[in-house]
Amino acid sequence: MGERFDWFEELVSREVTPTDLRTDTPADFEAEAAVLPLGDVRMAAFAFSPLRSRRTPALIRRGDPEQYQLGLIQAGTAAFTQHHGDCRVAPGDLVLWDTSRPYEAQIPAETGPVRLLMLQLPRHMLPLRDRHTDRLLAGRLPGDHGTTAVLAAFLHSLEGHAARCAPDERDRLGTIAVDLLAAGLAQRLGAEDRLPAEVRTQALLRRAHAFVDAHLGDPDLTPAAIAAALAVSVRTLHEAFRGTGQTVAARIRHRRLQRSREDLARTGSRAYPVAVVAARWGFSGPAVFSRSFREEYGMTPTEFRALSVKETRTRRTLP
Repeated sequence: MGERFDWFEELVSREVTPTDLRTDTPADFEAEAAVLPLGDVRMAAFAFSPLRSRRTPALIRRGDPEQYQLGLIQAGTAAFTQHHGDCRVAPGDLVLWDTSRPYEAQIPAETGPVRLLMLQLPRHMLPLRDRHTDRLLAGRLPGDHGTTAVLAAFLHSLEGHAARCAPDERDRLGTIAVDLLAAGLAQRLGAEDRLPAEVRTQALLRRAHAFVDAHLGDPDLTPAAIAAALAVSVRTLHEAFRGTGQTVAARIRHRRLQRSREDLARTGSRAYPVAVVAARWGFSGPAVFSRSFREEYGMTPTEFRALSVKETRTRRTLP
């Protein structure tokens, strides 16, 4: 009775931080956990039944990894209290806490199990002063706009793909996650100017990439439109892209071609003329689309679609 709960409490204390967990139904408790190293950063995915969690001064003295930890709620709800912060978070929300301070969290029984992604980073990696970051502890960080929306999408992407990356790639992904977190917190604090230039640049690039991907079908998607949406100058946007080896316009073109190629290869879209695919992804006309596609992939959209059909038929006839 309660063996799964005991296992989970021991795992949290070992892999996250020493914590006092309580549940009203230990015999029915269920939990899943997975941990992914990202260099000096770690990401963990948890799913567990309703419980109460406390980190007391005694537990801090027993063991403190001196981390900031960020939770992204994927399902269920949770209530957090730490320092001067007190919040209730729902799916899509993020919340930050500090392992060096006492805190309490509760997953209420009425909302059922919770699923969350947790980012664990050494406190020294966050390029903001503690006195500034303290203002955001146990405060709801909406994950549906601004840089925190880009961070939330990035964490979801890490969950699905990072495990297949090489160790040096995972190190870089961990750094990007920290940069996005720093930019998101600084944006909430109105303190972007306190961030290192490299962090600001990386965060702007991620926001620009996300905006481009969300508006590929808009034929009026231009560097000026992107800069206006992100509240930066066109010059600042171009400077951010300078170190990537790709201009803003080239990024737009590349992503449009990628999505068009995916559409052309998809069986369900083969009833649509090539011109419809071109318009869907923001190309000004079929001729421009065909020329750009040939330059990128060495064949016209029509030739690529025919090749995809042939390959699909071949796969279906294989024993």
